[in-house]
Amino acid sequence: MLQHSELSEPWSGTLREQYWLTRFLFLRFLGLIYCVAFLSLSQQLRPLIGSDGLLPAASYLDHLLTAYGDRLSAFATAPTVFWLGCSDALMQALSYVGLALSLIVLAGFANALVMAVLWVLYMSFVHVGQIFYGYGWEILVLETGFLAIFLCPLLDLRPFPARQPPPKAVIWLLRWVLFRVMLGAGLIKMRGDACWRDLTCMFYHYETQPLPNPFSWYLHQLPAAFHKFEVLVNHFVELIVPWSLLAPRRLRHIGGIFLVGFQLWLIISGNLSWLNWLTITLCIACFDDQALAAVVPRRVCTRVVPLAGQRPTRRRQAVTAALTLLILYLSIGPARNLLGSQQIMNGSFDAFDLVNTYGAFGGVGKRRPEIILEGTTDAAITSATQWRAYEFKCKPGDVDRRPCVIAPYQYRVDWQIWFAAMQSYRNNPWLVHLIVKLLHNDRGALSLLANNPFPDQPPTFIRAELYEYAFTRFGDRTRAWWKRERIREYLVPVSLDSPTLIQYLLNHGWSQ
Repeated sequence: MLQHSELSEPWSGTLREQYWLTRFLFLRFLGLIYCVAFLSLSQQLRPLIGSDGLLPAASYLDHLLTAYGDRLSAFATAPTVFWLGCSDALMQALSYVGLALSLIVLAGFANALVMAVLWVLYMSFVHVGQIFYGYGWEILVLETGFLAIFLCPLLDLRPFPARQPPPKAVIWLLRWVLFRVMLGAGLIKMRGDACWRDLTCMFYHYETQPLPNPFSWYLHQLPAAFHKFEVLVNHFVELIVPWSLLAPRRLRHIGGIFLVGFQLWLIISGNLSWLNWLTITLCIACFDDQALAAVVPRRVCTRVVPLAGQRPTRRRQAVTAALTLLILYLSIGPARNLLGSQQIMNGSFDAFDLVNTYGAFGGVGKRRPEIILEGTTDAAITSATQWRAYEFKCKPGDVDRRPCVIAPYQYRVDWQIWFAAMQSYRNNPWLVHLIVKLLHNDRGALSLLANNPFPDQPPTFIRAELYEYAFTRFGDRTRAWWKRERIREYLVPVSLDSPTLIQYLLNHGWSQ
């Protein structure tokens, strides 16, 4: 057994290429991500994918069953425990189970069984969540969570179990995930929008990203030279630094520091859900115990030292070898995609989302369209009709309202309506369904919004207007954060007795 005094110099060789502390920190960070994910899920589940939600999960499973003809084929397309039952009560209960297990992991207690249950539960929700769960960080949680199962002892819940050291192969597989996340993001930019090549993308990004925060406003004001420098740094971190993950430990540590710093900057500059937080979690795999001992409290480090030198059992070595072969085989498709000229981002190559392809902001909008929902209680629409606006919890609306700070939590409707503003309402039936529910003053739908302009009686008509938003500038002599200009009508005023609306609902299998 090693003596604690050997830790007096954190850069000594005592903990070189040991990963007990790495595993402990990685699992706690992953527990935090799972906690936020299940909290967001539990709070928004019913109005989004519940039986009376915008896109009911049960209806989606029925559609898959009809399309594939039998339950086994449908399950192979969308693996989820909800094939056994999809009631609101069951989904809500399982979301709370996931939240409770996440808190246990966050507290420092984890084993393979707990991590497997978390992975199965979250995968089950992602596979019935449809467009509301179609983001890259969802499949990144699943890929990372699956590998975390094999990082832990089977049953030992202790933060520092006495046996079964973290398999080094799994640490390398986590680095492989991080490598694809970063390089995929860099390559999709170089192959995508020309503004990444002429260094002008950051002229627009802070203003047009999905959900800016207050700091985004200040960053947008910075001079063009700074924004061009930002793009150069972005290319360096996403295209060059990832290769350090495959290098010897000192270069890998330097690369990990660059990646963590880059993710912290992204966290400061906008609300990108938990994507950057999860990427930092993966960055922990860049560092061994010797490196982490320099920044982790000594009382935690001393728990690690007696465990150094343990060796995995033959059974565990066999399981790790099988896992490695599986991941290498499943990586063929993502690797080809990464190197191919027709790269796609944030896609899965297997039904269980075990190895995926990633990327972010391959295109950057130069303008910011925003959908504004407005209602009225007038019996008929005239030139004198007074319209009152609905405010969302985070997306821009009232120009005087300060941008929100919400990440790593995610308001899913606010994200999805950002995409809808760049498309037609015909491509976003969920938005029409939301409007119908607002015409009923539906409590679930209203829980997704920041206000209800019609607390006493439902509106008789709701319309959707399309505006172009832009940040105000220093010297504009206004206290507003935004300025806006109407572009056009996005959706004509509709009421519950509108024939076109009734037919639209019938076409999608929804009741009025």
